[in-house]
Amino acid sequence: MTINCKGRLIDLSSPKVMGILNSTPDSFFEDSRTQNKSDILKKAEMMLEEGATFIDIGGYSSRPDAENVAENEELKRVVPAIELLVKEFPEILISVDTFRSKVAEEAIGAGAALINDISAGRLDEKMMSIIAQHQVPYIMMHMRGTPKTMKQLTAYDDLVSDITYYFSEKIKEARTLGINDLILDPGFGFAKTTDQNFELLKKSALFSSFKLPVLIGISRKTMIHKTLNISPKKALNGTTVLNTLALTKGAAILRVHDVKEAMETIKLVSLFSK
Repeated sequence: MTINCKGRLIDLSSPKVMGILNSTPDSFFEDSRTQNKSDILKKAEMMLEEGATFIDIGGYSSRPDAENVAENEELKRVVPAIELLVKEFPEILISVDTFRSKVAEEAIGAGAALINDISAGRLDEKMMSIIAQHQVPYIMMHMRGTPKTMKQLTAYDDLVSDITYYFSEKIKEARTLGINDLILDPGFGFAKTTDQNFELLKKSALFSSFKLPVLIGISRKTMIHKTLNISPKKALNGTTVLNTLALTKGAAILRVHDVKEAMETIKLVSLFSK
């Protein structure tokens, strides 16, 4: 359960936290948006001090119904942010949330250590080749369609079986290309209804059969704030509850907006599980 990030072996047998830093004007959780150098540095420094192992930078909002962002615009949002953070925090491990191979390649060149692809290569056929070429850890998420269309693509024969088959095919493709370090993300909120999200969480331990780290990204999502009839801003308590459950199901990485609370959750669950 180790991954190689720029020559550093990161042990995921004990869960780690990935802090979300959105270089976008339209991400669903307003407090995660950073659009100037000062905000980027301040947010990243806070998350690192609170214990984040990874910082996940995104320049393309993948919320439902998100508008398309031109590739050049995504590059302008992401690459300077990476360069800024690597200069200020040389040991930082940056993950880049993109489904575009050109963005991935330029991000790696700027100092990114991982690529987080919501489409697992489906939206850009060159993506996995770029990952194999640079040998960075690759987070493969389950999704149908695109952020614009995914809400209409929630019919499954069997939710968990269908996702398991999807991952088995994607893992085979990645291994054939020689990609070493893979992380699976079941894709909460992506082409899944609220009920399906809870079913997926309940059964997420089944993905341990792949013997790969599993990333869980539930932070402040619709399955929490719509269920509780609150805003994303008030969904921290619900996030902590569901992250606790995710850890009991074997989550190796929690992708979150609130690093301090996630670190506390990991500490308490680890002591409970001894």
